[in-house]
Amino acid sequence: MDVSGLIWAATLVALTAVLLVDLLIIGRRPHEPSVRESSLWVGFYVGLALLFGVGLWATAGAGAAGQFYTGWLTEYSLSVDNLFVFVIIMARFAVPRAYQQKVLLVGIVLALVMRGGFIAAGAALISQFTWVFYIFGAFLIYTAINLARQGESSEEEFTENVLIRWSRRALPISSGYVGAKLTTRVQGRRLFTPMLIVMIAIGTTDLIFALDSIPAIFGITQEPYLVFTANVFALMGLRQLYFLLGGLLDRLIYLSHGLAVVLGFIGVKLILEALADNKLPFVNGGEPVGWAPHIPIWLSLLVILGTLAVATVASLLKSSRDRRRELVKVSG
Repeated sequence: MDVSGLIWAATLVALTAVLLVDLLIIGRRPHEPSVRESSLWVGFYVGLALLFGVGLWATAGAGAAGQFYTGWLTEYSLSVDNLFVFVIIMARFAVPRAYQQKVLLVGIVLALVMRGGFIAAGAALISQFTWVFYIFGAFLIYTAINLARQGESSEEEFTENVLIRWSRRALPISSGYVGAKLTTRVQGRRLFTPMLIVMIAIGTTDLIFALDSIPAIFGITQEPYLVFTANVFALMGLRQLYFLLGGLLDRLIYLSHGLAVVLGFIGVKLILEALADNKLPFVNGGEPVGWAPHIPIWLSLLVILGTLAVATVASLLKSSRDRRRELVKVSG
């Protein structure tokens, strides 16, 4: 794709405007959104992503649209998995439901900024060193194995990192929340509220998640414009999805297994592409490996869709069976 500076600028302005509207709504009336409100917003953002893909199809062809849809779906599924940790963070720090929207939106903005930096760095590395695909692929396979080993316990674990522990010790923190404010004044002394610690926890968690998601999207497409827009559309609406799914997250017990398969598949795809374009002197004498197959984008989309569908259906079926067993035990 040959994306001009004007197209980049127009895209950034449009997406920033949407985020600002979202921010103004929260700033004007902090609240816990209803199921209906959350459904409408999630539907709006998903529809926006689908329309954007149609626009790409009309202007840049089916290949670009297919890469965008596949990348968006991958990033969106990874973002849903991130919600597990967000739920734990909110519960761990006892964030009032009315102010969780602001925490999530700030976290999303931080994620966009950090992922923008990772995308720029990744694109620069790939343009200069194609062998970086070996590293990306191996990292995704390693992440997939760890995710599969964690299994159903993945959503129950959250360990405070060094920055959170340091912030607790070094910063003057008030005893309770003061709305959604980050600072307050107590007896003439300026203190930070626990909301700042929550923001740090969300921000650092976003940074860790970006280490997985950025190599994954580069396994789908190496076009920076598509990588960036797929990430933005995946993160937009994540706040409302958090409230919409609610208790359903606890029922998606096989989602981590499904994502492990997706990440492993993309990792293998990256290594195959690295072999096909090989220039490393100690691999096949520095020549491309002719037998390495190319996995087309339509096949990638089918594998990702099929895997996520199977994981979701299997999760819901098992959750239903477990609930029925519990009811039988209680009634018996």
